[in-house]
Parts: sequence; structure tokens; C-alpha cells
Amino acid sequence: MSVSIAELLRSRRDDKFALHEQYLNQQMVRVLRTIGYDRLYTRAEGPYLYDEADHRYLDLLSGFGVFALGRNHPTVKAALREVLELDLPDLVQMDVSLLAGVLAEKLVQRTPAPLTRLFFCNSGAEAVEAAIKFARYTTGRSRILYCEHAFHGLTMGALSLNGEEIFRQGFGPLLPDCEAIPFNDLEALERALRTRETAAFIVEPIQGKGVNLPDDDYLAEAARLCRKHGALFVADEIQTGLGRTGRLWAVEHWNVEPDMLLMAKALSGGFVPVGAVAMTAKIMDKVFNRMDRAVVHGSTFSKNNMAMAAGIATLEVLESENLIANAARQGEAMLAQLNELAQRYEFFHQARGRGLMIALEFGKPQSFKLKTAWNLLETANRGLFSQMITIPLFKKHRILSQVAGHGMNVVKFLPPLVIGDDDRRWIVEAMDDVLADCHQVPGAIWDLGKTLAGHAIKARKSA
Repeated sequence: MSVSIAELLRSRRDDKFALHEQYLNQQMVRVLRTIGYDRLYTRAEGPYLYDEADHRYLDLLSGFGVFALGRNHPTVKAALREVLELDLPDLVQMDVSLLAGVLAEKLVQRTPAPLTRLFFCNSGAEAVEAAIKFARYTTGRSRILYCEHAFHGLTMGALSLNGEEIFRQGFGPLLPDCEAIPFNDLEALERALRTRETAAFIVEPIQGKGVNLPDDDYLAEAARLCRKHGALFVADEIQTGLGRTGRLWAVEHWNVEPDMLLMAKALSGGFVPVGAVAMTAKIMDKVFNRMDRAVVHGSTFSKNNMAMAAGIATLEVLESENLIANAARQGEAMLAQLNELAQRYEFFHQARGRGLMIALEFGKPQSFKLKTAWNLLETANRGLFSQMITIPLFKKHRILSQVAGHGMNVVKFLPPLVIGDDDRRWIVEAMDDVLADCHQVPGAIWDLGKTLAGHAIKARKSA
């Protein structure tokens, strides 16, 4: 008896939200229904999603960066189909994988010079967990430094380096000897390093929560300070890597050579989860220093043929389709056009970012009527104004986006690297329209604002 996925999708399509309410996270369903995001998507191609009525949506979340190549890229599909058709041996545990060796070789050829060894895993969080273990073993120290407002994942070790308190609440005690310092603050970093107890400083070159950019000298000087005080400098490029910022790796913008570089998300090609830690030979040889330690750290499914083939195909597409250059060009043009809007609208303070990792920051306006409306929302729940951008962007313009973090009036755009000029015009024109509506007080968008404020106040009282 065969299983028909197409028939299963057809026969159960109306059950999607009910199944999640009964068996999965019902609060997520409540969120989607409350803000009007409860759509039934039936297919996807490139940067677009299509619902049951065949309406086209522009996806500016791209699975939080997973779909850098867009969805269902034919080159990656062909590679995965070929792996299945070859009936290859896979995950032979007393063996090594050829495809893993090939992908490692290709990645080493494309990472900063000191990084000559690879460890594969299944996700970004697993890459962070590996980095913590490798740093502690290599240095013989225990403390891990991370930045306030950082996001490194939600498994227990990665959560211990998470700078957003809402993710940590109720899950402690977390890993000991993990210390937060301010991002972009070299004095704070050096104070923490001076004790010579730090194994590693793990940092996102550009922080995902809020899209916070470093000063031009920050990362290079941070790496220098780490080496001066015997700590490892670890670049978390799980979201910024593989072309997102207009360079293959974000550290290339500042000519930084880390001791470890963490990657995942886009390396999957949007199909098969894969993560990796690129590191110096010194670190690899220290951790796996004897034959009896050959299996001291690993991950059961990490070097499976499908994941390795997806990674190989992803690197091919990035280069053959010039997607990194496209990300740089489209991102630069989009930032310029969005900042032109910021000159015209009081609520819109600035657009910032690198490549196609873009933040739109909103803030208190100057005029009395607009300021009064702003204060109403902020009193109900800090950061609520951003929802008045994302919801009409979605419902009126079919653009999927999200607030960049809890309690902040920042909207984040993370589109696939395949977007073109028409997509950019779609985004800018939609933003122009939504911002114009926001400056009409009273108006339909402010009716939405009152509804959101009511939900926020009710939620706070029930909590």
C-alpha cells in the first residue's frame, strides 16, 4: 500500500488549524487568527507564496533566512531527487561520508583563511552547542561571553546565551558561567576578558533581533582582544551567512577572521536541515585529539546524504546565479528608497541593514495628534505600533513580514536573495501606502490600533 501525500493534502486541507489546536501549539493558531494571518498556502515558488485562491504573497521572512534561494529551487530539488534515485548507503556509522567531505572542502575554500576544518550538525542551535563545548575543551576555561539582545537558539546551551529575557523565563537554571555584555562596547568586552577566565566570545556580526549593526572597528578589535586574553572569537553567522548581507559571510565586511564560524539556515537550500561549525585545525585537533575521542561529540543525522547534497547545491546556486551580488544591489537600493520615505513620514525614523537584512525603525512623532495616538499604543504595550505596519502590509498588500523582536518598534525584512526590481518596487510602494494610512488619525489603521491595544491590555490583566 502506497502513501499519497497529494491525496492527504487534498483530503485534509480544511483541518490544518484544527489539527494544530488539538495536537500542537494552539497559542500559535490563536496568534495567527487574531492578526489575520490564518491563510491556507497551497504552493510556493522563489520569493512567493500562493494561497488556495491563487493570490500571490511576497515572503519577507523567508523562514527566518532558510529560503535564501527562494522556495523549491529546481537545482536543489534535482540534487535531492538524484540522491534518492541512487539508493546510496547513508549514515553508515562505522564509515565516513564522501558527500560530507566534498561539502566540507567547498566550505573551507569559501571561509576566512584560518578556518580549515568542519563539524556538521542539524541546526544553528546545534552549531552553537558544539561551539560552547569546543571552546571550553580547547581553552580549559568555562566562561562564555555573549551580547545583550543576542539570539543564538533555544536549546539549553544556546538559550544560556540568549539576550532576550522572554525566551529564558521559567527555563532556568541555565548553563553556569555565561555572561552578557553590551553589544558594540569594546570597553565592556575587555573588562570581561581581563580575568582570563573566558573560553569564548560568541557574537552575531549583525544582531538579528533589531538588526543592530556594529561600529566599523568593533568586530576586528573584539577578535584582537579575544586573542590577547586567550579567548576564542566565535562568529554566529547562522542568519547573516551565505550571502544574506551582500557578502558570503558578514565578517567579510570588516575583514575579520574568527576562530569559529557558525552556519545553518540557508545552507539547507530550504529543504533539509543542516548546520556546521567551521574552525581552525587547532580547535578540531584539540577536541578530537586521540582515537578514543573520535566520537566525543557528534550528531546522528548530521552528515546524511540529503543534507550534504542540499548544501553542495546551495553553494552552486549562490555562485551561478550571482545571488550575493544581487543581495548587495537590491539591499542598497531598498535602503535608499525606504530612507526617502523616512524623510516624509513622522513615524518612520530610519531603515538600516546590510544586503537583504533590513530593519525599519519607528518612533514617536512630533505633531500633537500623532504623538497622542502613539502614546495610546505604547501605554497598552511597548512596540505595538509595529503591528500596525506588518498587519496591513500583509492583509492589504500581501507582504509577509514580522516585528524584529519583543518590545521594539522595529520591523524586519529578510527576503530571499532572489528578489528582483519588481519585488523591491512592490515593497517600497506598499510601505508608502501603509505609512500614509498611519498618518491619518483617526482612520482605519487606528481602529486596528485600538483593537490591538485592547487585546494587549486584556492579555496583561490575565497574566
